[in-house]
Amino acid sequence: MTPNDTSLQLSTSVTPSSRLVQLGLAAFLGLFVVGFAGFSHISAVHNAAHDVRHSLAFPCH
Repeated sequence: MTPNDTSLQLSTSVTPSSRLVQLGLAAFLGLFVVGFAGFSHISAVHNAAHDVRHSLAFPCH
């Protein structure tokens, strides 16, 4: 190895409980976004979510 050689080796592991927490948080975030933006009585929030759905070619009506 030369003095100018910089390398970093990282080892990561995902445990089943960590994966379950990540999945649960992602599901909660998705439900929150759909529940808040999709059914919001604030027209600006609802229209913004509606426009995003159309831009992603997601059928909404």
